Amino acid sequence: MKKIAFVVQRYGLEVNGGAEMECRMYAERLTDRYEVHVLTSRAIDYITWKDEYAAGEEMLNGVHVHRFSVVHPRVPADFDAINGRFLQGFLEPDEEEQWVEEQGPYLPELIDYLKAHEAEYEAFLFCTYLYYPTCMGVKAVAKKAITIPTAHDEPFLRMRIFDDVFQKPKAIFYNTAEEEKFVESKYHNAAIRSEIGGAGVVLPENVSPDAFREKYGFTNYLLYVGRIDEGKACDVLFRYFQEYKKRNPGDLKLVLMGKSVIPIPEDEDIVSLGFVSEEDKYNGMAAAQMLVLPSRFESLSIVVLESLALSVPVVVNGVCEVLHGHCTKSNAGLYYKNYFEFEAAINYLLEHKDVHDAMGVNGVRYVEENYHWDVIINRLDQLIRYVAEATAESEAAQKEEKSE
Repeated sequence: MKKIAFVVQRYGLEVNGGAEMECRMYAERLTDRYEVHVLTSRAIDYITWKDEYAAGEEMLNGVHVHRFSVVHPRVPADFDAINGRFLQGFLEPDEEEQWVEEQGPYLPELIDYLKAHEAEYEAFLFCTYLYYPTCMGVKAVAKKAITIPTAHDEPFLRMRIFDDVFQKPKAIFYNTAEEEKFVESKYHNAAIRSEIGGAGVVLPENVSPDAFREKYGFTNYLLYVGRIDEGKACDVLFRYFQEYKKRNPGDLKLVLMGKSVIPIPEDEDIVSLGFVSEEDKYNGMAAAQMLVLPSRFESLSIVVLESLALSVPVVVNGVCEVLHGHCTKSNAGLYYKNYFEFEAAINYLLEHKDVHDAMGVNGVRYVEENYHWDVIINRLDQLIRYVAEATAESEAAQKEEKSE
C-alpha cells in the first residue's frame, strides 16, 4: 500500500485534545486505503511537553506511530515571558521562531525525518497550524503538504512565521466553511486546492441518560465538556452561571467533565467530575438539559456535534463564528454575546419544552446530513490523490526536461 503520514504535536489514546482526536480519527479511518504513519512527540501533557511515551515506533489501531523526543520541555515561566511580550505587541519578527520553539513541542529530529524520508510518502498531513511540527514541517515538504489548520481568529495569526502554513502547502483541508472564509480573507490563498471536511460523529450503542442520572444523582443540569481553562472562557462561564443562580434560584446545576487547569469555584451548584469514561460522557450528555460552550475560539467543536446528535440543544458563545454557524444552520441551539443573552437563552429552553424538543430533532438531522465519516474521508482522500498526482506529474516533467 502507498504511504501517507500525519504530523501532529501529540498522539495517543490518552490524548484528548480536539485537534489531536480529529487527527487520530482521520488516521485510523484511512488504514484501509493507505499505510498510515503518524509523526509526533512523546508527550501527553501539552503544558510541559514532557516525554512520557516510549521513543521509536509502535502500532496503534493499525497506524504506525513514530515518536520523537522533545529536545527541551516547555518552561512555563520562559514561555509566559515571551508570550506576554507578543501579546503586548513587543515581539520582534526575528523572535517569532523562538516563540514557536518555546511554545513547543520542539522536535527538530521530526523535521529532519521529513526531509530525509519525503520520497517515501504520497502526502504529509499537518494537523493544527499553531505548533512547531506544522509551522516548521510544512515548508520542509511543501509540495506534498496538506494543512489541516483548525484555525480561528486569534492573536497568534498576527505572526508572519505562520504564513507558510497557509500559503505554501499543496492543499488545505478545512473544518468548516467559516474557517475557509476566514483563512482565505486573511492569506489570499483561494488558489490553493481545498476541501471542507470536519469530523464525523459516531455515537456508542445503548446511550442511557437514566444510567447517568442514577449513578450521579443529577437530573437538572447544564453540561460543559472539555478542557477547563481560561482559553475556553470557563472563568467567564463560572461567573455567568453564578450570576444566573443569584437571579434564578432553583436546583439547576452546572456539571463539568474534563481536566481543570484553573481553579473551580467552591459552589454546591458547580460540580466537576474530572475525566470520565466514554460511557459516562455520552450518558451525561444525553441526560443534560443543554450543553454550554463558552469558548470564543473553535474551528469545529466535536462536542457540540455529539450533543446535537444526541438530541440535546446547545448554548454557545456567539462571538465564535463557527459555533454561531452551527446554531444558525442547524436551528438546534442558541448563542449569546453577553450575560443577559446567556440568561435568556437558558431560560427560554428550560421554559419552552416544545422548542427544546424541536431543536433536538433538528440537531440530529443536521449531524446526519453534514457529518458522516464516509463523506469526510472521501473528501480528504481526494486531496491526498490530488497531491500524489501533482507530484507524479511534476517528477515526470522534470525527467523529460533532463532527457532533452
